[in-house]
Amino acid sequence: MTNTPHTTPDTERDPHGFEKYMLELSNLTKVYPTPNGDFVVLENLNLKIKEGEFVSIIGHSGCGKTTLLSMIAGLNPITKGEIILDGTPISGPGPDRGVIFQSPSLLPWMSAMENVQLGVDKVFANATKKQRQDICKYYLSKVGLDGAFDKKAKDLSQGMKQRVGIARALALKPQVLLLDEPFGMLDSLTRGELQDVLLEVLDKEKTTGIMITHDVDESIFLADRVIMMTSGPRAQIGDILDITYSRPRNRKAILEHETYYKNREHLINFLEH
Repeated sequence: MTNTPHTTPDTERDPHGFEKYMLELSNLTKVYPTPNGDFVVLENLNLKIKEGEFVSIIGHSGCGKTTLLSMIAGLNPITKGEIILDGTPISGPGPDRGVIFQSPSLLPWMSAMENVQLGVDKVFANATKKQRQDICKYYLSKVGLDGAFDKKAKDLSQGMKQRVGIARALALKPQVLLLDEPFGMLDSLTRGELQDVLLEVLDKEKTTGIMITHDVDESIFLADRVIMMTSGPRAQIGDILDITYSRPRNRKAILEHETYYKNREHLINFLEH
């Protein structure tokens, strides 16, 4: 099935009022050499994401979603093309990009506070000790961990660990937040709670976000646009769906909105072809 992307033209104001481009991916290509020749994961992928915009990326397993995210994070070298962040080409990882993985990989012997503070101490080295602690406490509180500052990571539930992971990434005050299936390992109730937490923090901080997910409903609820990837190899962007619900968002209102099931059907039809 050939899908025609329906992105908002560069000359127009998009439905959410975003204007400045924060992230620009130009002719992005990733090739892995193998004994049987080059394996092209992504080929000539182009995408522009505006400041404050939150996009989700969906597609079948193996289409290069995680590869794409790791390239934006600076953890995976670019074969061809470039990624420009706020006007500057990226050349490696940096605190301007916060990453939240499916498993937060906390240091189990450290407290929630200490896990967040590891990055904060490096990024805000010129701040006072109290200022750095206040940053950590603020973001841990924002994700609902007021009473767990001193709890060891090994004693936290999976949902609480993921909250620490979100706080750790946001505390660095990144320009772009990158999320790789952050709620994939959680039960449905905890997943819904953390989606609400993420929405609340992103709306307040106006952080630009890119999230990989297999969950169509999660894409619709969280994103301003859903980026649909073609199947690999040589994956590209097959379609883009604008999600025009206003913010802040209410889950019940979105589920009852007349366009919700139309959007859902559009995404599922893409994935099924």
